[in-house]
Amino acid sequence: MKFFILQAVDSNNASNYLPIGIQLFFAIGFIATMMILTHRFGPKRQTSDKLQNFESGIEIKGNARQPMAIKYFLVAILFVLFDVEVIFFYPYAVNFRALGWQGFMAVVMFVGLFIAGFIYIIKKGALNWED
Repeated sequence: MKFFILQAVDSNNASNYLPIGIQLFFAIGFIATMMILTHRFGPKRQTSDKLQNFESGIEIKGNARQPMAIKYFLVAILFVLFDVEVIFFYPYAVNFRALGWQGFMAVVMFVGLFIAGFIYIIKKGALNWED
């Protein structure tokens, strides 16, 4: 038993991480070198077409800094919230027999809390678009 402990201690030293450090050093050096070389030797033709924002081939109309209704973001956040809820059902579905009634009650409580949140959202009018 003592042999395994000594072997584990001996094999976990800083020299074992030397190849990772060398690879990290060369990766950072390569990135820095390429950035410097492309900045120094790359073309620098700044025409009005290059300085203009690219909108996927569609001509720009107006200012892009117009205020947007917060409803879009609220619906997106609510979608993510309820989408993540569905992800938590997968482990229960896989292990529902092993979890038994206690697991079932935990899932019922979990769903109940989300339904309470959904009712709160509906009562607050977060999904009403006709304002």
